[in-house]
Formats: sequence, C-alpha cells, structure tokens
Amino acid sequence: MYLLAILVPPLAILLAGRPFQAVFNALLWLSGLVLLVLPFVPGLMTWALAVLWAFLVVRGRKQDARDRRLVEDALARDRSRRPG
Repeated sequence: MYLLAILVPPLAILLAGRPFQAVFNALLWLSGLVLLVLPFVPGLMTWALAVLWAFLVVRGRKQDARDRRLVEDALARDRSRRPG
C-alpha cells in the first residue's frame, strides 16, 4: 500500500476505504502533476502533499485495525473472566 501511495496516491486512499478523500486527493495530485510539467516550484510541493496525505491515510488505516484488534481482545478477555 505504501508503494501505491507513492505511485498513485488517490488509488491508495480509495483502497483504504476513503472514497471522498480519494477524489480530493486526485484533484490535488493531478494539479501537482500538471504543475510539475510547467516550470513552477509549487508543482513538486503539491505532488508531495498528495503523497504525504496518502501515506497518512494508509498508516491510519493500519493503526485503526490494530486498535480494533486490541479492543476486541480486551473484551474477549473480560468476558472470559466473568463468572458464567
């Protein structure tokens, strides 16, 4: 997913389950690519911002899954300790 976040950030965000963020990231990413062709400095910054955004979304998804597993394990342990 991280490699996909570098190459095609909107697709990585879409696969992370954030379709609305993927649309806005696509606009940002495409504008960054267009500005890269032109001799402007903001193009690289815009493209880098889209990539960073995708990295944060992918990382957040992994963190959410980890947190969910920890909560489920804690609840399962709590249920097993209660007298039935």
